[in-house]
Amino acid sequence: MSTTAALHTALSELLGDARLVAEHLPGTALKLWLIDAANMARAFNPEETRRILEEPPYWCFCWASGLVLARWLAEHPEWVRGKRVLDFGAGSGVAAIAAVKAGAREVVACDLDPLALAACRANAALNEVELGYSADFFQEADRFDLILVADVLYDRANLPLLDQFLSRGRQVLVADSRVRDFQHPLYQRLGVMQACTWPDLAEPDEFRQVSLYHAQRH
Repeated sequence: MSTTAALHTALSELLGDARLVAEHLPGTALKLWLIDAANMARAFNPEETRRILEEPPYWCFCWASGLVLARWLAEHPEWVRGKRVLDFGAGSGVAAIAAVKAGAREVVACDLDPLALAACRANAALNEVELGYSADFFQEADRFDLILVADVLYDRANLPLLDQFLSRGRQVLVADSRVRDFQHPLYQRLGVMQACTWPDLAEPDEFRQVSLYHAQRH
């Protein structure tokens, strides 16, 4: 079974009528395999809701923060050009793919979820780029020039990761729409950008405001 077929199967086990479609991301030159927006237009039955809550298919959406990172790297390729990059909590792989397109020397997509890594593989093939893959950030050596992080701080319990990122990379770029007011002496806010999750989940406007932070190891 191909990687894309395996993703279709996994999604249909969650939502029987769901399917993946290759979508162009607004404001970018990238494409991703994403859940068909038509699948989100109906009510879910209790069993489907339970399955989605237990195993949310993060990998079949392009979340607003990932879209912001992809656009940022396209506009500012000097952040990754010629560098070794790791995309933490890669999900669909959008930031990792954008880094390759912007000229990174090496990009590793890192995610605990095997389906997310499968999505990264399928999306890398769709965009005709090559990625490396990792299921364990803490098994990676301290060798990266830049760590990319999108939509990982949705839970404040994850804030200690801000220090861990700098244990593997000299610099970090964090994009997040959920926790925008964290205080950390090494992280400086570069700006606030607007984007929506794709396909559009009609999220509140506050979740369309994505903060971008930069940290550098001293």
